Amino acid sequence: MVLPIRLYGDPVLRRAAREVTSFDETLVRLAEDMIETMHDASGVGLAAPQVGISMRLFVALELETVSAEDEAPDSDFDVASMDEGEVGDQEEQEHTRVKATHVMVNPVLVHAEGQQIAPDGCLSIPGLWFDEMVRDLHVSVRYQDLLGDWHECSAEGHFAHVIQHELDHLDGVLYFDRLPDDQRRAFLETHRQELAEMQRKAKAMLKQIAYES
Repeated sequence: MVLPIRLYGDPVLRRAAREVTSFDETLVRLAEDMIETMHDASGVGLAAPQVGISMRLFVALELETVSAEDEAPDSDFDVASMDEGEVGDQEEQEHTRVKATHVMVNPVLVHAEGQQIAPDGCLSIPGLWFDEMVRDLHVSVRYQDLLGDWHECSAEGHFAHVIQHELDHLDGVLYFDRLPDDQRRAFLETHRQELAEMQRKAKAMLKQIAYES
């Protein structure tokens, strides 16, 4: 089921999410719905607060780039718009496809090093980007799966960027919060009207949700 994505201005996006303690069918259904919602929105990552659930859970796509000459003609490609942690345009002769779909519960960053600079955007702040977001190049994350078992994942480049973006969501942090003060102020001022409109839509969505519940 495709879930409504909460917009900038919704208080749930600014709360630190609570730890997941119940590993049951409800959690599995939530993860499945979040994956469907992420694909429907052409994103590469989605955190539970973005669908109104204050839980430490996110889903993310690990992508890989394949040249057209190396790819079988009948293979399907997922050329995502990369709304959560984009790495920039691919060359015309290259395609981006999904290497793996990840579900991370109660994720904890255990190691980070290096630096990368890439565009960043967010499904909860649609249509807006910051072109030169600084993120760690390599990260390792310890997390639980949907059964509660612990794993560790190491990532670099684009996938490391996505993981950091989604981890921020679980702490109530939006990508522009990571900018230096002057850049953050400039970003907010430049997009003041768009952000105000998102806040109005977020309030309307909350009223509709309250009415339907």
